[in-house]
Amino acid sequence: MPEPFEPLESYGEEGRAIASTGAGGASDLGTAEAETLEQHPSAASGGRAPGAPEGTGADKKPRSLWSDAWHDLRRNPIFIISALVILFLVIISIWPSLIASGDPLDCDLAKAQEGSQPGHPFGFNGQGCDVYTRVVYGARTSVTVGVLATLGVAILGSVLGGLAGFFGGAWDGLLSRVTDVFFAIPVVLGGLVLLSVVTSATVWPVIGFMVLLGWPQVSRIARGSVITAKQNDYVQAARALGASNSRMMLRHITPNAVAPVIVVATIALGTYIALEATLSYLGVGLKPPTVSWGIDISSASQYIRNAPHMLLWPAGALAITVLAFIMLGDAVRDALDPKLR
Repeated sequence: MPEPFEPLESYGEEGRAIASTGAGGASDLGTAEAETLEQHPSAASGGRAPGAPEGTGADKKPRSLWSDAWHDLRRNPIFIISALVILFLVIISIWPSLIASGDPLDCDLAKAQEGSQPGHPFGFNGQGCDVYTRVVYGARTSVTVGVLATLGVAILGSVLGGLAGFFGGAWDGLLSRVTDVFFAIPVVLGGLVLLSVVTSATVWPVIGFMVLLGWPQVSRIARGSVITAKQNDYVQAARALGASNSRMMLRHITPNAVAPVIVVATIALGTYIALEATLSYLGVGLKPPTVSWGIDISSASQYIRNAPHMLLWPAGALAITVLAFIMLGDAVRDALDPKLR
């Protein structure tokens, strides 16, 4: 049985207005509502309402993970300060003569262990070399070792871990057991054993050692990230459409799995700089005539009572550099971690 018709007056003021004006009244109400929507286009078109986050309106495309991370990093003072410090280190590593006109190997034994003098603000070391010049030129060695070791570790670890996470099976099991073996080797002890037989004074043996013992950490991070990414719906859809393994890895999995690797590599860069200084201090890393903060700290440790400036300046430069890279890595991690949003 059809429901009884309800009078328009039962709908309140609008119903009574329509009832009193007839069909024309409904047309007038529709016109008034259209005028209201014209005054507030966000309600009709889905535009961004006042106070809504930027990039959420219908006329704006949603930001990707990388653009959203960059948006946050630009407003993070820790990132800005650490990035400026690292930029300064990179510049003086490439062009140390911009702020140091002397030669780090030009020494005068008559000035050994002397303090600050005009033109030599950091004083002289035990061989009469200018400490300021050696600190500036030592940045080149530390940054070079840190950057190249990080690149080698990130590339090797990402490739091995990514393949193990994507294919799984026997390859995954073999890689897991190999990484367990490398994790069992103490880094400093391994450096003392492996680098003690190397006679080269270049940075390549140190870089090779860091890559050899550093890739397992990145490999495990990359493996877990790839395993998580390949279970997403878009990867399964690409597989159902007949996409090849290489296409899925390069187009769908890698862009969405590389963020954790970038975070770990950024933080590890400062760690590798500190490791190079530690090995050089112990006498198995870089060797003279290479200019290194670790070498200068090692040679100055025996004069810390009589000439503390020989130790404080290179140690301070090393501490600031490592801290800058760790702060940069923390800022990048906070920007790329969706759980912190």
